[in-house]
Amino acid sequence: MAKSVKAAATVRAAASKMHPANPFITGYPMAELIKAYPALQTHVITTVRGELSIPFADPVAVKCLNQALLAYQYQLKFWDVPDGFLCPAVPGRLDYILHLRDLLTSANLGKPPKSKNLQWLDIGCGANLIYPLLAVKAVGGHAIAAELDSEAITHAQTLVSKHQLQPRIAIRQQHKSTAIFHGIINKSDVIDVTLCNPPFHQNAEEAAAGSTRKRENLGLAADAALLNFSGRDHELWCEGGEAAFLKLMADESRDFAAQVFWFSSLVSKQIHVDALVKQLWKLGAVEVKVVEMGQGQKISRFVAWTYLTEVQQQLWRQHRFNR
Repeated sequence: MAKSVKAAATVRAAASKMHPANPFITGYPMAELIKAYPALQTHVITTVRGELSIPFADPVAVKCLNQALLAYQYQLKFWDVPDGFLCPAVPGRLDYILHLRDLLTSANLGKPPKSKNLQWLDIGCGANLIYPLLAVKAVGGHAIAAELDSEAITHAQTLVSKHQLQPRIAIRQQHKSTAIFHGIINKSDVIDVTLCNPPFHQNAEEAAAGSTRKRENLGLAADAALLNFSGRDHELWCEGGEAAFLKLMADESRDFAAQVFWFSSLVSKQIHVDALVKQLWKLGAVEVKVVEMGQGQKISRFVAWTYLTEVQQQLWRQHRFNR
């Protein structure tokens, strides 16, 4: 079959369902969370149903909930993110990690790879460092955390140090805003899976409009973005937006085809999925998968691809996944 008409394998999420292994799929154990992170108590409210919750329109409360989730589930008791940087929702970020674990298991013929051997690469770790932290704590292995912003790197290094994860998480600075893998992946690196949450918007004005819509939808004041409903410019936008970022990522991935088993990235818009898949076949990808994830009313997705032939994959399984 010609590559121009190949379809990507699609794994669809059940509507409104998190990954079945996500420990927060049935809700938040608020009493236990408060014990693990007492500061959460200040933000707890009782709903009309008599259940414990937090005011999700309050960015300070949301950050505190994420701190409690990480402290309770993964003993990450010192996690924080500076004002002005993105504050991620832990359950949704964890879903991406868990689906990537499934992808690796499928590549290993249904057997989970030995976690101690896994090598993750997060493109754009940010100040929050959330994906590398979740990867090594929830699945295992080691992670490379790549980042452009110097202030974000300083804070990420602090998180690594405070949680004594220096042997497992290596932070590398990207010095070129026009590069993604170049300058990060060294000649000696062998990486099992890359991941990325790319910037959505094409310019600062579009990003600002998106932040305004988010504040309005949540009923927030105009200055609420200053309290972690915002993000640094490079976290929110890049020239050409998501489409241009993904195109560059795909182009560069070909240069590291033999060093990485699975490349992957979140993709916000379906039209960008279609364009990326088409490009990957042209670049010579052997497999392309679109994995959908369900969280509440939201369906998100990531695209994963590999250039490894079946023989190369067999050798990878033998020397890395099952060693």
